Amino acid sequence: MDLTKIAKLSCIVLCAVAAAVNGKLHPVVFIPGDGGNQLEAKLNKSDVVHYICQKTTTDYFNIWLNMELLVPLVIDCWIDNIKLTYDNVTRTTRNPPGVDIRVPGFGTSETVEWIDPSHAVTGSYFKDIANTLVSMGYTRNVSIRGAPYDFRRGPNENQDYFVQLKKLIEDTYEANNQTSVMLIVHSMGGPMSLFFLNQQAQSWKDKYIKRLVALSGAWGGSVKAIKVYAMGDDLGSYVLRPSVMRPQQISQPSTAWLLPSPLFWKPDEVLVVTDKKNYSLANLQQFFQGISFPDGWEMRKDIEPYQQHFKPPGVEVHCLYGSGVNTVEQLQYKPGTWLDGTPSLIYGDGDGTVNIRSLEGCKHWQPLQKPKVFCQPFPNTDHMGILRSNQSQEYIAGLIRADEPAFKYARNEQDQKLWLGKFAHRRKESENRADEKLRHSV
Repeated sequence: MDLTKIAKLSCIVLCAVAAAVNGKLHPVVFIPGDGGNQLEAKLNKSDVVHYICQKTTTDYFNIWLNMELLVPLVIDCWIDNIKLTYDNVTRTTRNPPGVDIRVPGFGTSETVEWIDPSHAVTGSYFKDIANTLVSMGYTRNVSIRGAPYDFRRGPNENQDYFVQLKKLIEDTYEANNQTSVMLIVHSMGGPMSLFFLNQQAQSWKDKYIKRLVALSGAWGGSVKAIKVYAMGDDLGSYVLRPSVMRPQQISQPSTAWLLPSPLFWKPDEVLVVTDKKNYSLANLQQFFQGISFPDGWEMRKDIEPYQQHFKPPGVEVHCLYGSGVNTVEQLQYKPGTWLDGTPSLIYGDGDGTVNIRSLEGCKHWQPLQKPKVFCQPFPNTDHMGILRSNQSQEYIAGLIRADEPAFKYARNEQDQKLWLGKFAHRRKESENRADEKLRHSV
């Protein structure tokens, strides 16, 4: 066993002893990000895109994550089954005809610990954190719960989920001797949990929520979402072609939710460069026209009020995120090429998926709410790596052990004022617009 593993084990053992002395473990509810839980499908289709595709199934089967469905030819069947169709009249999405998709395992931890039910290494998600919690005395499905959802959709189409989440938290509180709950969230689970908490009364949060621990929170979206619309994403796998994945990825309203937020990016900040025209948030609609996907703009309009609603959550917050990893900041197309070409990617700071300005978004709440907000960067840790990081697990164990942060964000008042200055002048006006839109949409 190497020294790193010995140190980690020692920390966890000490934490377990201290937690036992305290006699009270705050139960945990995991809230995943985009792609962070299993999905199941059942088919009764009249038409398929390829002769090898199944038309019907007798029962539900795993559709995400299922690596067997992502191989050449078969992937065409998968895309045709899991992609969404947008209706700009109802402002909602629907599954393909003859396809029913459900979210398995709500309330249990299995389907968020492993997004691949075969337990292939590539399909682990909250598994390592859950194992750390178990070593400290937690029990799966009692004091470790999971709150999976249809991550293809945004908050506007997940209203029933928020009702279920509230009941799950209350049930978990009662099942653990009326002990307040710690929410551990990842990526898009950050803004999902923020929207949920902002809908609850402060008295409810004071009673039921101990703290929010956000790993790689995509608070202000990411330029990577622009890249997905332009060229697709290979999910970090050399066997997947971005152009093949793109039709499914851009059909998801959640991709629109993860576009750069006007609270974090200036309206005229150039995101896409071509020799004919540059694109920013100010002319984003023209970008969607340029890539021949006008539904993307419609989804963006549906989602934007939720993205701009960035009020403090009213609970103790711990933001853990990676830094120092190349993260796309701009797409540049060579002269003579257009948006259907392959751009060069210009990189900046972040965790490889989310830009640093978005990851640090929780700093904005520090002077705006009474519960404390802590921010802890982990250099050279990427977006998914933070789920397996020894440091992040030790941080969480430290919270449980001593009921205080294992690390403390050393505030630099000058830097904080500069950051808040760039942020605050856009916040109030945007939230007023968001409030008005939400009154008509919720």
